[in-house]
Amino acid sequence: MDISRALAPASRTHRTRGLRSARTGGVLLAAVALLVSACSTGSTASDHTTAAAAEAVLAALPRATPSGLSRYYEQKLTWRGCGVPGFECATLKAPLDYADPAADEVELAVARKKATAPGRRLGSLLVNPGGPGGSAIGYLQQYAGVGYPAEVRARYDMVAIDPRGVARSEPVKCLTDRAMDRYSQTDITPDDPKEITTLVSAYRRFAEGCGADAPKLLRHVSTAEAARDMDILRAALGDRRLNYVGASYGTFLGATYAGLYPDRVGRIVLDGAMDPSLSSRRMNLDQTAGFETAFQSFARDCVRHGDCPLGGKGTTPAQVGTRLQQFFRKLDAHPVPTGDADGRRLTESLAITGVIAAMYDQAAWPQLRQALTAAMRKNNGAGLLILSDSYYERDAEGHYSNLMFANAAVNCLDLPPAFTGPEQTEQALPAFRKASPVFGEGLAWASLNCAYWPVRPTGAPHRITARGAAPIVVVGTTRDPATPYRWAQSLSDQLSSARLLTYVGDGHTAYGRGSKCIDSAINGYLLRGTPPAQGKRCS
Repeated sequence: MDISRALAPASRTHRTRGLRSARTGGVLLAAVALLVSACSTGSTASDHTTAAAAEAVLAALPRATPSGLSRYYEQKLTWRGCGVPGFECATLKAPLDYADPAADEVELAVARKKATAPGRRLGSLLVNPGGPGGSAIGYLQQYAGVGYPAEVRARYDMVAIDPRGVARSEPVKCLTDRAMDRYSQTDITPDDPKEITTLVSAYRRFAEGCGADAPKLLRHVSTAEAARDMDILRAALGDRRLNYVGASYGTFLGATYAGLYPDRVGRIVLDGAMDPSLSSRRMNLDQTAGFETAFQSFARDCVRHGDCPLGGKGTTPAQVGTRLQQFFRKLDAHPVPTGDADGRRLTESLAITGVIAAMYDQAAWPQLRQALTAAMRKNNGAGLLILSDSYYERDAEGHYSNLMFANAAVNCLDLPPAFTGPEQTEQALPAFRKASPVFGEGLAWASLNCAYWPVRPTGAPHRITARGAAPIVVVGTTRDPATPYRWAQSLSDQLSSARLLTYVGDGHTAYGRGSKCIDSAINGYLLRGTPPAQGKRCS
């Protein structure tokens, strides 16, 4: 039900080995809420917060460690095996509430793979795949720790920490697996007041479940707190500065760290950048337009192939979009069989999620064509259901990871909600439909989820300058669906020491996705400390 999270493609790949070509991940209702939690038009509080962000700047924390945090900064990690050859795991302790560090604490899971050339070791390199809610440890063990360039893995201890509330770090859980099945099938394009009420009820049940599961933790899963946890980890690892590669939402986490601790910035790469100065409403509207851009690229590619069920040569992207919308409307009235062991049929919401999942990476487009062909011509929705499940991180046994729960928990705490009720959502529909005729309506309604969150937000839009920081590399892809290129441009303008590196192409994020130009620039920075020239462009 939330359709637009910000998670690096490779992090989705490692969870769905059977979907190697579809390096995707996310959810409709949980997807839009995932990356952010809002969007629209009209002069509302959400719009005013974006304007205020032009003046609000994230302030750096004092350089000296507060006495109340000393015991956390002085802790020693005890490394142990963790069931994956070559990797070690440990537990890091941090205060639940940094304003009251003597009270409760949280236990955070950490993993590492030591540098393969210890005599030439540069330090630790933290990685985060985004989300929020993506498991950094899963990403490390199944991708970064084995798939990053050999020369990078030779010089760095590859390290990951699951942020508070995520995966192995006191994970938030909001719904049972069966309840999550029902939630993911909720109609996010309501046609009448009854369907609107059903959608609102689904959001309320989700929020209530999260509040009942972790009433204390839910108040302390913000990005700022996760960034402070990373500084404790830096100290525990014995590093003077933080070296970091963050993708997608991980760029917001990394930029936040730089803003709080500019003097501790080492070599930081922010790939698929988010813009912290935007309200959730503006962010979701931008992202909706990003998915439309990606869909138009898919449409142009699809009609060049004989197996495209949406048209042939000469069919325009607009016509392809119209035919897909017609298919969605048919599913709204008559879901199609999937052969699923739990009896799930392909609903409109699951189909939209499946299509959006494939927008993250053009390598998934052939799989999407096949899935659409099966659903539209053979009444078999299995292929689109597989794509949707990969986005929601639902495995073959019907179990869900906590990605969607943690995503909402972080997003709804970091920013005020996009909409406070259905009336505001309805007013915003024209803007969303204009941004994306194909996905706009669903993404608008998916932006309503944080309106019913049981905890008040603690964050607001702001700029991050990180004055005094070492050079930071910001990477943007021109046709990125989940983190539009303009966000990378904005973040690089905000950061005082940023170097913008541009990939001219499709897909979400750029590092490690086939561009020798991008990879060479980033590897050179990580290994030699030399950032790419300002404005460098690759294809």
